[in-house]
Amino acid sequence: MTGSSPHFEVHARDGEARLSVLTTRSGSVDLPAFMPVGTAAAVKALSPAEVREAGFDLVLANTYHLMLRPSVDVVERAGGIARFMSWHGPVLTDSGGYQVFSLASRCKVSEEGVRFQSHIDGAPLSLSPEEACTVQHRLGTDVAMALDVCPPGGAGVDEIASACSRTTRWLDRALGARREGGPLLFGIVQGGVDEARRLAHLEEVASRPVDGLALGGLSVGEDMDLTRSMVSLAAPRMDADRPRYLMGMGTPEDILHAVGSGIDLFDCVLPTRNARNGQVFTSRGRYSIKWSCWREDPDPLDPECGCPVCRTFDRRYLRHLFVAGEMLSARLLTLHNLAYYGSFMRSIRDAIRGGRFDQLRGAMLDGYAGGPGGQPDRGGAG
Repeated sequence: MTGSSPHFEVHARDGEARLSVLTTRSGSVDLPAFMPVGTAAAVKALSPAEVREAGFDLVLANTYHLMLRPSVDVVERAGGIARFMSWHGPVLTDSGGYQVFSLASRCKVSEEGVRFQSHIDGAPLSLSPEEACTVQHRLGTDVAMALDVCPPGGAGVDEIASACSRTTRWLDRALGARREGGPLLFGIVQGGVDEARRLAHLEEVASRPVDGLALGGLSVGEDMDLTRSMVSLAAPRMDADRPRYLMGMGTPEDILHAVGSGIDLFDCVLPTRNARNGQVFTSRGRYSIKWSCWREDPDPLDPECGCPVCRTFDRRYLRHLFVAGEMLSARLLTLHNLAYYGSFMRSIRDAIRGGRFDQLRGAMLDGYAGGPGGQPDRGGAG
């Protein structure tokens, strides 16, 4: 598998882990990097400035959702998605392929593309590989994903093979629809947890002139050990001259494993969605702020964190906000979780640069094993 991207450069390696830079028309991104999810052109509960201050240069938005609301026309007339949301940096947009999987009851997939009903008002809509490419161009995205077919976890051999073949044909059509001056285009590798099919599809996608390679169709219901083994198998075999993106996986443990396998880019809703449900990410693992053990705890969310939330508030107050249903709870917990992820990714990049990624990975995993927030996992609610 050979190929290269003039928009990507590797600066250092530590085993399979890579320190690199992805250059887009709206700016450069240091990799490995995590993308906060801003599905509808907003990272929930935070302003773009707060997302940037938490340590992020690239965010993810979703083609399907923006098509429905506010519409491609509105975003295009506003000057593109970054200007529309006042984000001063690159944006990656998912093609909508994952919505084919997650909204399967509303979708019908054929060789032509996807026909679906809007989850908002039931209106009939369609999306072809060419249209997905055109829509992302009109949205003004910096990195576009080709439309793919994402089979569910536990899919049979025939269903996986069909998804891979159709994804390849759709990728060829997307490449044919590219416009000059448009976004970078990443191809998506499917294959479920079938090792032979995953590697064969990787070879097919990598033979196309895409700007990056993404592993899709993982963490969609299959066993997590199988997921990680698939990442370990596929990532080192992905073209070394193009960025490697693991779609939809993003626990700190997942990221440490995948970076060690050669992955460069991640996205996941966990730090933002889980914050709204009261879950806190820390250097000592995860815990729920609603646990009764924090009711009078005067410590910050993470004693090792220097984010504005940890410098200002303590657990007892943040637990009070969550239990009382105050909107400020979602904002503060989201800001902390993203600040943790931003610091986490900087630590990974620094470790690769210094040739000590394995030491960092071991120390972080040992820290998580020590107990959430420096406390044993009591599991209590109240």
